[in-house]
Amino acid sequence: MQIVLIIGALIAGGIISALGLRFVTNARFKNIIKEAEAEAEVIKKNKMLEVKEKFLSLKSDLEKQVTQRNSKIQATESKLKQRELQINQRLEDLQRKKNETIAAKENLDVQMELIEKKKGEMEKLHKQEVERLEALSGLSAEEAKERLTESLKEEAKTQAASFINEIMDDAKMQANKEAKRIVVQTIQRVATETAIENAVTVFHIDSDEIKGRIIGREGRNIRALEAATGIEIIVDDTPEAIVLSGFDPVRREIARLSLHQLVTDGRIHPARIEEVVAKVRKQIEEEILETGKRTTIDLGVHGLHPELIRMVGRMKYRSSYGQNLLQHARETANLCATMASELGLNPKKARRAGLLHDIGKVPDDEPELPHALLGMKLAEKYKEKPEICNAIGAHHDECEMQTLLAPIVQVCDAISGARPGARREIVEAYIKRLNDLEQLALSYPGVLKTYAIQAGRELRVIVGADKIDDKETESLSNDIAKKIQDEMTYPGQVKITVIRETRAVSYAK
Repeated sequence: MQIVLIIGALIAGGIISALGLRFVTNARFKNIIKEAEAEAEVIKKNKMLEVKEKFLSLKSDLEKQVTQRNSKIQATESKLKQRELQINQRLEDLQRKKNETIAAKENLDVQMELIEKKKGEMEKLHKQEVERLEALSGLSAEEAKERLTESLKEEAKTQAASFINEIMDDAKMQANKEAKRIVVQTIQRVATETAIENAVTVFHIDSDEIKGRIIGREGRNIRALEAATGIEIIVDDTPEAIVLSGFDPVRREIARLSLHQLVTDGRIHPARIEEVVAKVRKQIEEEILETGKRTTIDLGVHGLHPELIRMVGRMKYRSSYGQNLLQHARETANLCATMASELGLNPKKARRAGLLHDIGKVPDDEPELPHALLGMKLAEKYKEKPEICNAIGAHHDECEMQTLLAPIVQVCDAISGARPGARREIVEAYIKRLNDLEQLALSYPGVLKTYAIQAGRELRVIVGADKIDDKETESLSNDIAKKIQDEMTYPGQVKITVIRETRAVSYAK
């Protein structure tokens, strides 16, 4: 019985629990449905709003497009109306001009008839007048015309000849004035230096004690320096100064720089002197090249062959009648450029030709040719243009001038050389005499170096010890003296000193 009650109670409890769970589940389900319906409503409203906004936006865009199209249509209509008005106006103008043309043509026809009528009357009157004049003069119209023509021809010839002479005189006068103006203006526009280089360089020293070290024991240092450089070194009572005398500026510069290095270093002996002189000689060659490059850059002359640049640099150490050759070349180049500009020619070509016009004075071999022709051959060798080569070769009338550059270079060369203070004939002749003196001695076999010193009063000849012995040195000295006496003109007397040295050199390693 109790078991039945318990089972009944369990069943009743299960039913009640199931009913309660169902009730709770139904309540929750209803709440979820309500919440879902609420969310669906919110989503529906949001979507409706979005759709309305898109609709309004599309509507606004369509209205704008319609408005723009309407405005374009209205603008096109207004243009068409304006064009129609213009076409109508043109048609009216054309019709009016057509009417005016028709009226003018009718008027012209009437006038032409009147002119033809008047022309016939004039021809009749002219014929009557000619007949009357023929009767009075006794000549026909053709004969009178011929006589009048001949008279007019003679008068015209006389007037033309007089007019031509006046034009020629005026042209000559104007040409002379213009030529003088261009030359004077060119000279005035170019700044020049009037200082002339001499044959002496003064080397300054700090104290007179250095003079003894330069002279050396029994004069061996000064003799070695003179033999290595070919420059006479004068050490006298002049305070704090040593004079370097020589006609060749390159040698003087080598001697000056060598002395400067020796005095600065303090080691002065024959071996050191020869080493320093060799080093300085190499530096001078480099400086020559640098001078050539700097000159071409300053003048704006580009594309020169390196050998031509070296020749331009060597001009610094050459002179022409006492005038520094590089300064003369620069001055001539500037004069040529200025004159070419005045004449309407190419100033760059003129400056190039002016710079190179004297390169024939500085070659290494110095063949037997005038310097103008030699310079032209060098320019042709190094691929300069034909007009430049012709200007170089023709500036002393040694070949035919083919372009306008040639007379310009010739005139500017004369201007540069003829200005006051530019040249001295005496200095050039003196330098040429010293050069000839050295070349004469150098022509003998076995001679290595020759140096003309003491203003050409002494000639030092250095011979190879392996080529000439001691007896032959005396004979060589006499032969050179006799040849100088027979072939050269010189003041006073010339002392010939032949130097032969034997040296043994070895190295301790």
